[in-house]
Amino acid sequence: MKAAIVGGGVIGGGWAARFLLNGWDVAVFDPDPEAERKIAAVLSNARAALPLLSDTGLPAEGRLTFPATLAEAVTGADYIQESVSERLDLKHRVLAEIQKANPTAPIGSSTSGFKPSELQQGALNPATIFVAHPFNPVYLLPLAEIVPSPASSPDFIAQVQETLRGIGMFPLHIRKEIDAHIGDRLLEALWREALWLVHDGIATTEEIDEVIRMSFGLRWAQMGLFETYRIAGGEPGMKHFMAQFGPALAWPWTKLMDVPPFDDALVDLIAGQSDAQSGHHSIRELERIRDGNLVAFLRALKDRDWGAGRVFNDHDRRLAAAAPAAPVQQNPMVTARMVVLPSWIDYNGHMTESRYLFAGSQTIDAFLAKIGAGLDYVAAGKSYYTAESHIRHLDEAKAGEGLSGSVQVLAADDKRLHVWISLTRDRDGVEVATIEQMLLHVAMAEGRTCPADPQVLATLSPIAAAHADLPRPEHAGRHVGQRKPIPA
Repeated sequence: MKAAIVGGGVIGGGWAARFLLNGWDVAVFDPDPEAERKIAAVLSNARAALPLLSDTGLPAEGRLTFPATLAEAVTGADYIQESVSERLDLKHRVLAEIQKANPTAPIGSSTSGFKPSELQQGALNPATIFVAHPFNPVYLLPLAEIVPSPASSPDFIAQVQETLRGIGMFPLHIRKEIDAHIGDRLLEALWREALWLVHDGIATTEEIDEVIRMSFGLRWAQMGLFETYRIAGGEPGMKHFMAQFGPALAWPWTKLMDVPPFDDALVDLIAGQSDAQSGHHSIRELERIRDGNLVAFLRALKDRDWGAGRVFNDHDRRLAAAAPAAPVQQNPMVTARMVVLPSWIDYNGHMTESRYLFAGSQTIDAFLAKIGAGLDYVAAGKSYYTAESHIRHLDEAKAGEGLSGSVQVLAADDKRLHVWISLTRDRDGVEVATIEQMLLHVAMAEGRTCPADPQVLATLSPIAAAHADLPRPEHAGRHVGQRKPIPA
């Protein structure tokens, strides 16, 4: 699949990173001679951050190119994202040139304010032009506001949404055209009030930011506005909240309909306070700080399958389903692919020892699911319990690195499963750990061993037979400190 990105600024670069790191080939067109350098900087941050949000590992990175012409960039593209400056005349010229070279591909515009019907004026094929408005950083924040006009069919927009879900985004279909869509209208209201507070000497830029990030910003990140206020209504819920606080809407608290004098004095005041607040960091440093904090927040939401975290979990499931299916008797069987997460890292910057065992557990759990002894089997009251483990720590793994876990069956009968687990680093194939395990099949209610179900044994037996012909791992059967392997 090929994506064409037209406009290589902060937003265009974020789109390029999002597609590229999800396995798409990406062609970027921007006449700016600095475009490649700027895109490289965005990609560097994206490569450090986005993989930390995938528990299955992202697909192999696509191919990035910088064609000399716009026509070359969009020709053959399956999806096109326009991210040029917010000038309607410029967008019209660019969209016309795009459709001259590729009249049928979906064209999303990153515009933060224009309506799709405005973008479509005079277009060769208006139906394929729509708004796909993201939020910065595009490679981490999942929302894309999808705004069509009546010219675009529901089936077309549904396909656009599916394309964007495939790169881990949350494509929200906005049913009616409106200037600035939804997100920026909400931000505009807060921005206007914040400007007044600075203008009137009520608060500095830093104090306003502290209010947001120390209070309602934390609530909004995981519950939004209305769900937050529903809780504020107590047990009676939203009706009680509205009855209690609704009359305050008539009070003259805000100045949302007025704009403070936007003159040089206000600009200098805001800029000076902002420099004092965070001028000691470069923009790239601030981006990395932002990305690290976002990854930590999003990881917490992933663990709870809530809000934006659910989007990343859904993307993991899509990636796992799209991965090529390994033959049942692959020798040894690669059953799990994972990424070393920030929470797996110790004070040395390497994967902590307990996480090697966790990665091994992920690998054997995936193997058990393949033979029919997964979560549904456990829910029915039977499971394989680990009776013994011997782990060898062979090499280091760092945050963001991909790991693959494979299983070799050393022996199996109706009640026992003896396996050899190997964890290898994806970037160089180096084995970072091995785990030898003995598992016992247990009837959970009775708490004692019992034969595995026939359908499980029917799947396990041919794998065990195939693996019996494999060379026995050199260190199988070792105990701690033993220098030589036990002969088979």
